[in-house]
This record gives sequence, C-alpha cells and structure tokens, in this order.
Amino acid sequence: MATPVITLANGIEIPQVGLGIFLMTNENETAWAIQHALKVGYRHFDTAAVYGNEAVLGRALKEAGIAREDLFLTSKVWNDKQGYETTKQAFNESLEKLQTDYLDLYLIHWHGPNVKETWCAIEELYAEGKVKAIGVSNFSINHLEAMKAYATVMPMINQVETHPYFPQDELRDYLKKEKIHHESWGPLSQGKTDLLLHPILTEIGKKYGKTPAQVVLRWHIDRGSIVIPKSVNPNRIHENFALFDFALTEDDMKAIAKLNIETRYGRDPENTGFEW
Repeated sequence: MATPVITLANGIEIPQVGLGIFLMTNENETAWAIQHALKVGYRHFDTAAVYGNEAVLGRALKEAGIAREDLFLTSKVWNDKQGYETTKQAFNESLEKLQTDYLDLYLIHWHGPNVKETWCAIEELYAEGKVKAIGVSNFSINHLEAMKAYATVMPMINQVETHPYFPQDELRDYLKKEKIHHESWGPLSQGKTDLLLHPILTEIGKKYGKTPAQVVLRWHIDRGSIVIPKSVNPNRIHENFALFDFALTEDDMKAIAKLNIETRYGRDPENTGFEW
C-alpha cells in the first residue's frame, strides 16, 4: 500500500512515514537496511550531516535504481556548520554525498547563535530550487516566534522528539496554528523507556493484531504527524510500515493520551549549555 502523504504549506507532498537512519554507523548494515526498506515500500529517508551516513544512503539509493522523483530525502545542517557561507558549504557537501542535485527537505538541526544567517542561506537555497521544502528541528515555540522577526519564509516542518510519554501537545497546537507540520523523531522513545511494554498499548494492539510499536506509530499518524522510526531489523522495518490497514478509535486515542508524563529523553531545545 502506498504511504499516505502530508501536504506542506508550499504544496510539496511528504510521505507520512519514513526511515530514520540516526545512529546507523555500520556501513554494510545501514546499506542493507535501506535496501530492505525500499523493497518494503519506503520512499522517504531522513539523515543528517552529523549522522555520518549520507554517503551510504546515497550509494544505496543509486544502486537501487529508484527514480529520484520518487524519493523524498531529508538532511540537516549541523551546529558547527551554522552561518551563512558554512551552511551553503554544508548543503553542497550533503548533495555530493547523497549523489543528488537537490534535497526534498533541509533542516536546521538545532537552534544556535547563528540561526539568522543559517536561515538566510537556507531561504536562498530554497529560492534557487535546490531544496523543495525547508524547516527546522528541535525548535521551541520561543525559537519559532523569534524567527518571525527575520524569516521571509517560515519553516514548513519542525522535527521534534515526540512519543506518548511526551506528546508535545502545546507545541503541536502552536504548529497547527502557524501551518508548520509536526514531524516526530524518537517516535517510540528511542528504546530508552518501558513504553512498548505498557499494558494500554498491549491491549489496544490485541484488538487489531498489531504490536505496541505499531499502535504507537499509528497514534502518530492519526494525530496527523510525520514519523521517521529508525531500525536495522528487517522484521521491525516491515512492521513499522505496516500501519495502514487499521486506525485507532477515539477511545484508543484517549487511552493513549493518559500515558503522557511530560518527560523528554533527548536534549531540551531550550538548554543554553549546548556544546558547539
């Protein structure tokens, strides 16, 4: 089944489910995971310069022979490359490694002191047609509000940590109002919690013949979020894509809402002690 798409503010369509390749450091394992994902039906791949695997992704996609227009590729500028000239340099390096002449989505990975210059460079890349959509990652409401003073094009996506233990409800409401789409990283809480052992998720899964992980990913989808689960396990890669033959009820969604403990497991975007 084809992946549902989300239409961004500028009309660009992004597949609602993609493969995140964060922490995929073994080249052979990473290439195999990408190739398997393509066979399953994934066409959306999310990487970043700091992940160190853009070149592996580029080679794997080239070898697969999938038409470029049928793929959706995201990368991100890392903190030490932020700034006007360095962002453009970083972007070109990503293009070279990914073996493509454009990106579908380019993000600022984290808010930093050179954010204005960085966003100016990204806006110019967008105006030149080198990237189809632009956005940010790990930005708070305060960061996004501040962008209004210098951005001529506001982000189309904000990619942030989101899962049932940390559903980001206040930020989601803000993003919806501002027509910025919510993309979830760490959608299963990165294996750092007991989330997938929770009895509520187990019981909901039994109704549909689905795993707790599939229930959580379907929760993201039914909330209208874009989701990029990461896995190198072939069974999980398949399971993480087998989400479109069921939907959660309103009662299911209310039950999952009770799991919220307002706890993030990644870095707080407002943390001013970020090491650059």
